[in-house]
Amino acid sequence: MAFYFTRDHEWISVNATVDDVTATVGISDYAQAQLGDVVFVEVPPAGTMVEKGKEAAVVESVKAASDVYAPVSGEVIEANAALEADPSLVNTAPESDGWFFKVKLSDAGQLDSLMDADAYKVYLEGL
Repeated sequence: MAFYFTRDHEWISVNATVDDVTATVGISDYAQAQLGDVVFVEVPPAGTMVEKGKEAAVVESVKAASDVYAPVSGEVIEANAALEADPSLVNTAPESDGWFFKVKLSDAGQLDSLMDADAYKVYLEGL
């Protein structure tokens, strides 16, 4: 399973099979730390088409509301229902249980524009 990051601090964990490529999307630990305590998350429902670089979800914290952008284009196949009951999962487990949605990629080639974990670490050091 491959793990990638965007410059907007979303992460994507990719699972490829013979038939298709699916991925789980969330925000990085860095992003949740910048937001502070998350109090509300709005994720796209299954069946929603998301477009790379466009707004896909909203996260609200005690500090501010922020858009979460789709790192790739595709169809949402599952939303993380646990976030509705416990949005703090974004703070306590941002890169695991605090995921936002799962998507079936429409163009796996879009993954080429994302950073791997090492490149993302270097990117964060430059901020």
